[in-house]
Amino acid sequence: MDRWLTDDEQRAWRGLIQMTSRLDARLNRELQHSSGLSLADYDVLVLLTEASDGRLRVFEIAEDLRWEQSRLSHHLARMQRRGLVTREECTTDRRGAFVVLTGAGRSAIEKAAPAHVATVRRLVFDGLSKEQVVTLESTVNQVLSRMGEGED
Repeated sequence: MDRWLTDDEQRAWRGLIQMTSRLDARLNRELQHSSGLSLADYDVLVLLTEASDGRLRVFEIAEDLRWEQSRLSHHLARMQRRGLVTREECTTDRRGAFVVLTGAGRSAIEKAAPAHVATVRRLVFDGLSKEQVVTLESTVNQVLSRMGEGED
């Protein structure tokens, strides 16, 4: 037997889809305007800046961002042409490569981050109470745990 969404669930679901779609588009547009980076560029650069030596294996980035290998490969090639990242062969595994943050990439994200965080704060967190932030975090964590790791 099919379990259709209730009216409340349907409104919540459609609102979630609309919110995430509009939020991604807005963040991308504002990042591009303020820094010349796309949201995808920013996501890759964040991962690299959080890595202890500014380098990650290509497959690690793909897993973390949940991107298909071909999408990541094309995107990294565009970032490399712009000087944001470089690729280095892995000496211990000839099949793999590292993506390495360049000085230009680090500078780009350091310049972009303050405006990006201000936009996230303005669009999301400034309108929520502390209790709503806790509820949002709890809801997100609960949905993500039900999805399970690696099942995307």
